[in-house]
Amino acid sequence: MVNKKKKKKKKNTKKTLIEYGIIAAVGIILYATGLHTEVIGFAQRGLLATGLITPNVEKIAQERSDETEMTTTAAPIPADFNLTLMDKDGKTISLTDFKGKVIFMNMWATWCPPCIAEMPNINKLHKEMGDEVAFVMVSLDDDFETAKAFNKRKNYNLPIYTLQSNRPAMYQSSTVPTTYVINANGELVLTHKGMANYNTSKFKKFLKGLK
Repeated sequence: MVNKKKKKKKKNTKKTLIEYGIIAAVGIILYATGLHTEVIGFAQRGLLATGLITPNVEKIAQERSDETEMTTTAAPIPADFNLTLMDKDGKTISLTDFKGKVIFMNMWATWCPPCIAEMPNINKLHKEMGDEVAFVMVSLDDDFETAKAFNKRKNYNLPIYTLQSNRPAMYQSSTVPTTYVINANGELVLTHKGMANYNTSKFKKFLKGLK
């Protein structure tokens, strides 16, 4: 009876070790191929689908309303346009080229799972509002070719850029992704650190009100 228990325990231990070995092997393969980022991003996309992570545009709208009603409220923050970028075709541009338009600027990277998670929603927002809003997707990848290949592979067709100058202080964030929204008057009206679902009716209404 004791021998049977020992054999059963040994068999279960062996089975557990094999399962852990398979999991470890899959993990190593995903990490080696870089697919672990997309797997984690896919999982986090489920969290975004719950609608729990969205920019607090209601609070921002209220603050902007208060500013128009109370002259003692601090003045809006002028955006720093001293930022030089390069597009996917190698053309150098400045953030000043987008002055006069509402700007949606997102700092992202292909190695960042939260960036991967929010990208499909940003892509949908761009498809709908790309003619009204200037989308400036700034890749923080060391190799811009990696970002361009990702954009093409996912069929996003997002306007992506890479840095050609240091980021101004107001765009210095240790969090990736971080999104900045600048209104048509050149004022920074939103800074959101971390992933979010921007493809919502409330956020679209917020963007339209910034013209």
